[in-house]
Amino acid sequence: MLEGILIGLQTAFSIQNLLMVIGGCLIGTFVGMLPGLGPMSIIAIMIPVAISIGDPAAALILLAGVYYGAIFGGSTSSILLNAPGVAGTVASSFDGYPMAQQGKAGKALTIAAISSFCGGAIGAVLLMVFAPALSSVALLFHSAEYFALMVVGLSAIAAFAGSGQVTKALMMTVLGLILATVGEGALFNMPRFTMGLMDLQSGFGFVTLAMAMFALPEALFLVLKPKELNPESGGEIKDLRISKKEAVAIAPVIGRQSIQGFFIGVLPGAGATIASFLGYAVERNIAKKEEQDEFGKGSIKGLAAPETANNAACTGSFVPLLTLGIPGSGTTAILLGALIALNVTPGPRLMIDNPQIFWAVIISMFIGNLVLLILNLPLIPYIAKVLSVPRTFLIPFILFFTLMGAYIGQNNATELLLLVGFGICATALKFANYPLPPLLIGFILGGMLEDNFSRSMQLYDGIGFIWERPMTLGLLVIAAILIVLPSFRARRARARAAG
Repeated sequence: MLEGILIGLQTAFSIQNLLMVIGGCLIGTFVGMLPGLGPMSIIAIMIPVAISIGDPAAALILLAGVYYGAIFGGSTSSILLNAPGVAGTVASSFDGYPMAQQGKAGKALTIAAISSFCGGAIGAVLLMVFAPALSSVALLFHSAEYFALMVVGLSAIAAFAGSGQVTKALMMTVLGLILATVGEGALFNMPRFTMGLMDLQSGFGFVTLAMAMFALPEALFLVLKPKELNPESGGEIKDLRISKKEAVAIAPVIGRQSIQGFFIGVLPGAGATIASFLGYAVERNIAKKEEQDEFGKGSIKGLAAPETANNAACTGSFVPLLTLGIPGSGTTAILLGALIALNVTPGPRLMIDNPQIFWAVIISMFIGNLVLLILNLPLIPYIAKVLSVPRTFLIPFILFFTLMGAYIGQNNATELLLLVGFGICATALKFANYPLPPLLIGFILGGMLEDNFSRSMQLYDGIGFIWERPMTLGLLVIAAILIVLPSFRARRARARAAG
């Protein structure tokens, strides 16, 4: 391993590769800030540039920098505008945006930058140490285990529900699962619930739904209830530093979620989105009662958890890609295509045949995360000034990015009609005090849940896989505990109050 690290250091610290890291991080960060242009889009655009470089190590370093730069920068639009264009940063808006509304936009961006840096850096250390061993663990997960993992992700929705809103959260999750069934199914290649519309054959777009659930209602609320929202948006951006007490509070969260996020990222098909949702849910469930009440209202722990987890998961997703040649997500699938185009075969022999590529990418992650921190922290006062834009300009600005994000996502004008329709429904649900995050979680996990369940049913001729595979049963038991635990806690709290 020491020899590999030395080879990686020598390759990563060449002038060309240092420029690749800095360039990739810069491109990724600024693209990540724009709702609708996620890492998949920009990496696909950058592949011809990467291939033209010729050096596979430099090309992969550039694309990797764009990937974690986009996740790093994706939190900015989530926190400032409540417009998460990347699935991995949806959970960051739950507490990041309320902090921005309270005049703490600078502090929120600082926490996001530090959490992202720590998650990425700790993930890179874990990648260096565990990559060879974890490649064999990832092979143990089959369709049945992935189905159970999706159920665990869905069972965590109670963490996104306010006090006494678990039933509403479950209803919204089911609605999200229903929306995920539109389009071609996993078992049959026939379109379902499309009402004869060709544009719905591939289902609803994530970006369209995310914008409709979060950004569009925000713009409408600014119009309908101007006094209730953005109370300090016209004021000066201040309070950029975090206090020693706040640093001590988020330190254990960052530590836990760096490890948890990395190991979730290792599992092919899991990725940054599930890592961020589970990270948020776990931290809320283990928090003290008074801290639990803060989640969803501007909790620093609620922001630090998903930001750390999603960046650690990004690093972890390189384990199956580099050691097994298995893409863990859509983004790593594009990276796999780029590797093959560069005549590099990822898999168990990559560390032996091309150690300079494997280790240079890992070393470049340390450099990249440091570049992102240095790049983001000084820019926070200027980025946060988005909130000081007068409401008359801010509303068209949000609407423009929302509409553009939805259109770019599918390159289809029908998405704009869907966006407006879903946005109006989401605004009505928000007025009725229904939590919107569970709907998006149900939608994101619904497709993967159905695919893996269908494959498991075919392999085991029914639901026997639940009992035949101990790991699947264990994960489903954890999911059941996560569903029951909030109700048990609420009942115990009522019993104590009555006593």
